[in-house]
Amino acid sequence: MGIFDFLKGEFIDVIHWVDDTHDTLVWRFEREGHAIKYGAKLTVREGQVAVFVHEGQLADVFTPGLYMLETNNMPIMTTLQHWDHGFQSPFKSEIYFVDTTRFSDLKWGTKNPIICRDPEFGMVRLRAFGTYTIRVTDAAKFLTEIVGTDGEFTMDEISFQIRNIIVQETSRVLAGSGIPVLDMAANTADLGKLVATEVSKTLAEYGLSMPEMYIENISLPPAVEEVMDKRTSMGIVGDLGKYTQFQAAEAMSAAASTPGSSMGAGMGMGMGMGLAQHMASTMAGQQGPWGQAQQPAQQPAAAAPPPPPPPVEHVWHIARNGATEGPFSKARMGRMATDGDLMRETLVWTPGQDGWKKAGDVTELAQLFTILPPPPPPGV
Repeated sequence: MGIFDFLKGEFIDVIHWVDDTHDTLVWRFEREGHAIKYGAKLTVREGQVAVFVHEGQLADVFTPGLYMLETNNMPIMTTLQHWDHGFQSPFKSEIYFVDTTRFSDLKWGTKNPIICRDPEFGMVRLRAFGTYTIRVTDAAKFLTEIVGTDGEFTMDEISFQIRNIIVQETSRVLAGSGIPVLDMAANTADLGKLVATEVSKTLAEYGLSMPEMYIENISLPPAVEEVMDKRTSMGIVGDLGKYTQFQAAEAMSAAASTPGSSMGAGMGMGMGMGLAQHMASTMAGQQGPWGQAQQPAQQPAAAAPPPPPPPVEHVWHIARNGATEGPFSKARMGRMATDGDLMRETLVWTPGQDGWKKAGDVTELAQLFTILPPPPPPGV
């Protein structure tokens, strides 16, 4: 570089920052040797502030506008006045640009459940997640407390600490709110404002604020949600007795369509006898060839009462690994016992039974398990 180019660079110095990363909070204007020349132009755009640091100490904060760094109280001297230093200024100054716009759509969530006391369900564990917004309100304090001498400070470098503060305050607010779990969905907006207010008290010490904080969801553990779904289903069903009868009828239909099922054979026999009786009554009322109803030659004896329908075979449900399986017919339960899928300790239930019982304690199922015969008598 020629001497005229060098002198031109010494007389013209424009300091500004245009951010295209969308996640940078602080950016330091890079100047060789950190020498800011006398008379330099400083441009601060809307949504920015510039922090002037001289000789390691914070000197001034510039709000949006155009500034000429040439006043007498500015600790800046032109390098042209220091020939003895070889065009190197002895005054080391730095300018940090701080983005004061809102950083939005930042995620937060609880890693571990929050234990709360619910007025309806007692002790419950809650999880919550959502989004929040952050902005710098005091650039000098933020630079002093958080950034330090970092030349480029991004949102990722502080988001982890902010999320910890949010989770801490969210846990405290939810646990002390006294709002039932079933009503929290209707109060997420108010809860979010409460949490944002508490978090902002801590962030103010860092020169930050939280303009917005949203709670998108508050959820219960899967096991509790499953119980609540069952309770909701019971409310929709209404008459539990009629619903149990309907389930039993559906299970019988399913068992009748299963090949090799003893229940299917019994139901088939019952349907066959009913069909035979219906055909007999129909033929008795048929007309003769002359348009008159045929009459039997003699009065038949009183018809015998129809045989009683076959006993209804129970269908069984199995509780395993926190889930319910079934329904299964007795024949299917026998095959499961043979294959080792059904043990004496397995919990079973059938409509009409008082709660869950072990399969070995149910008389109808105890015979499915192999019982070793006693030893033969001596001398045989």
